[in-house]
Amino acid sequence: MARYDARKLRNGMKYEISNEYLKVKADTEGAILWSVTDKDGFEYIWQGDDRYWNEHGANLFPYIARLWEKSYIFQGKTYHMDIHGFAKDSVFSCEKAGENELVFAMEDTRETLEQYPFHFRFEIRYLLEKNTLKVFYSVKNKDEKTMYFGIGGHPGFNIPMEEGLSFEDYELEFSRACEPQRILFSQECFVEGKESYELLEGRRIPLRHNLFDEDAIVLEKTSGEVLLHSTKGKKAVKVSYVDMPYVGFWHMPCMDAPYVCIEPWCSLPSRQGITENLEEQKNLISLEAGRECQISWTMEIL
Repeated sequence: MARYDARKLRNGMKYEISNEYLKVKADTEGAILWSVTDKDGFEYIWQGDDRYWNEHGANLFPYIARLWEKSYIFQGKTYHMDIHGFAKDSVFSCEKAGENELVFAMEDTRETLEQYPFHFRFEIRYLLEKNTLKVFYSVKNKDEKTMYFGIGGHPGFNIPMEEGLSFEDYELEFSRACEPQRILFSQECFVEGKESYELLEGRRIPLRHNLFDEDAIVLEKTSGEVLLHSTKGKKAVKVSYVDMPYVGFWHMPCMDAPYVCIEPWCSLPSRQGITENLEEQKNLISLEAGRECQISWTMEIL
């Protein structure tokens, strides 16, 4: 689902926050979550590798995944936007850099208005509390018309997390039993429908590399919290996304990639063969003029 070309850092600057549990780094380029290490020095965030996926933890805005023919319609005009929107390739300003908090922001520019005709302010706040990193997205509509957008996270997590374990020793476990629906995608990774997705014991997805041979597993109607762990190890990551109706799991298809992405999403890509009308795509967020929207997700290092 995330096959976009990573751009080299142009003007990025890394900032760091830390406490007795974790050290976190983020970059002004895309406000990317660059690194999360524990007191043992273990790096939880995938550090990028051209063989598998040269990314870390992108922030997705104002659209998630693909638009059919990289195009959409708004008020009768056609606009063009690449996969996952432009925030991941934009340089943010660092508005605050405290001991346990980073705040990054970007606003519309002449370049963004060419592909997204709205005046806005987009803030990303990283807050470190003990062994938990909280990620807050804030979008303010500075325009005189209703704004439509998607937003989400794309962190990749290194696995195995401990020596002696393998990728297949890990699983994704929801916090309670649920009966999720899987979003079905075409070979070109556009939405084609939904179907029931069966979890092992109603909660678990054991990991194996060929699980992603047909690209991402995107689910809705889950518990809003998932644990990446192994019963053979101690280190684990819990991702909570109660504000987001969708969650995606992914690594580069048809590879033995040593990571998995856990992607909290608030919306979906385009449908197969359809140039979406932004005002009519039902799963997008609509934000009235002058209003502000806040959405968050968290990762807890266990």
